[in-house]
Amino acid sequence: MMRIPSMALSSRYRLRGRKIPMETECGKKMSSRSDSGSGEDSLDRLLPPLGAPRRKSATSLSKTEPPLLRTGTRTIYTAGRPPWYDEHGAQSKEAFVIGLCGGSASGKTTVANKIIEALDVPWVVLLSMDSFYKVLSPEEQALAASNDYNFDHPGAFDFELLVATLRKLKQGKSVKIPVYDFTTHRRQKDWKNVYGASVIIFEGIMSFADKELLQLLDMKIFVDTDSDIRLVRRLRRDITERGRDIEGVIKQYNKFVKPAFEQYIEPAMRLADIVVPRGGGNMVAIDLIVQHVHSQLEERELSVRAVLASAQQTQPLPQTLSVLESTPQVRGLHTIIRNKETSRDEFIFYSKRLMRLLIEHALTFLPSQPCVVQTPQGQEYEGRTYKGKGITGVSILRAGETMEPALRAVCKDVRIGKILIQTNLDSGEPELHYLRLPKDISEDHVILMDSTVSTGAAAMMAVRVLLPVCLLVQDHEVQEDKIVLVSLLMAELGVHSVAYAFPQVKIITTAVDKSLDDFLHVVPGIGDFGDRYFGTDGSDNWSDNEDHEQLSC
Repeated sequence: MMRIPSMALSSRYRLRGRKIPMETECGKKMSSRSDSGSGEDSLDRLLPPLGAPRRKSATSLSKTEPPLLRTGTRTIYTAGRPPWYDEHGAQSKEAFVIGLCGGSASGKTTVANKIIEALDVPWVVLLSMDSFYKVLSPEEQALAASNDYNFDHPGAFDFELLVATLRKLKQGKSVKIPVYDFTTHRRQKDWKNVYGASVIIFEGIMSFADKELLQLLDMKIFVDTDSDIRLVRRLRRDITERGRDIEGVIKQYNKFVKPAFEQYIEPAMRLADIVVPRGGGNMVAIDLIVQHVHSQLEERELSVRAVLASAQQTQPLPQTLSVLESTPQVRGLHTIIRNKETSRDEFIFYSKRLMRLLIEHALTFLPSQPCVVQTPQGQEYEGRTYKGKGITGVSILRAGETMEPALRAVCKDVRIGKILIQTNLDSGEPELHYLRLPKDISEDHVILMDSTVSTGAAAMMAVRVLLPVCLLVQDHEVQEDKIVLVSLLMAELGVHSVAYAFPQVKIITTAVDKSLDDFLHVVPGIGDFGDRYFGTDGSDNWSDNEDHEQLSC
């Protein structure tokens, strides 16, 4: 266990079995009582003024919800999610989970926010144990109303739900988190969606009280704060935020909170890897924690695009691929749109013609069933009809959006979703930035649209978003065999990559080019489809395709 002091020192510390040298210089020495409160938690500051209005309702939920996390000085957007899978399309790495334990009002959330701010990574989940209080019986509700129910006992928490939820988050899956109302002592009807991330920070007074829970924590931190400071903070919080009176708060503290700390929480300090005195004011500890987390994330880095680009594909094209027949008309359309001298107006016109042919061809791969109808002449006609619940189109922005009119023209009332995938200019990896999918599409057949595909990295990311148990979505569990990827032009490498990772996804295109150049452009290719279609110069970072080195397919 490592204890981070509040004074200047030079020594060696042990972190999970490894010695870490550290030299620090802090500010001038303060008294023990002032250190515990960081000089900010006087009674005048923390207790609400007499007669201050109470908040009518207070709820607890996961403190980080898409699409952003707010800290003291900035907003961290939960955007730019890098690949969470390997070249086979499988889950590649688990999230790094930090467990924060400490007494009630010890400053756990403040420490968590300081860590998040210093980490400077875009995808972090902050999960509060307060969301997992058990549902109370009518008798327990009556006790809670009179401040006679012990919320500071391990038995007050739903550890079964908590462990299952944290395990799923660690695996990269999305989960639903209960919303607990501290005023009524009940869970609200609507739960909150929480999404997987690179780092999960889990905080609560009983974070170290369950063996299964401990096994899920990669780093365990105990926040050690003076008991008087904790009492003052709790008085302020419960009165101003949870609608309690001062007598009830003190009664509950003396009867339950203080004994529980001495019996359950303080002994758990020995389980911690790091002990942080003074809470959020101890930047020495926070810096050390951040350094360790950064080293762990670096070890888990994954370069999907590099793996795909270096793969040697010698196998024949997969059976799941269907290429539109190269008729004189189709070849003529390709001649026009591949010609660098083609004007923008002609490029748009003939691209639309080719998209219409491509979509019509793709629809022939959807399931159908016999159907007999009566003609106006009173005769029976044995035809066929679509066998499925519905059809949803999903475009990979921005160039994939150009295919939406063709789909709408042949599929009446089709629903449309959108995914924005951009390339990180530093890592070269595709990152998910925006997702909007219709509800209840798990039984639909999905037409996934993009203009061109080179390595297949972004197309694979889009497919992973749609699949069940994806870390990003809970209600869009589309089966793999119901996804149809359509693209005007694909490289052989991209075809093999998608087919190898997702062998049940149907791949439909108008042409397959043989190779890529050193910049991962399709050769001979079509140029940057989005720039040619929209008349832009390519200086922005939209994800059209991989024909431009800054874009992803």
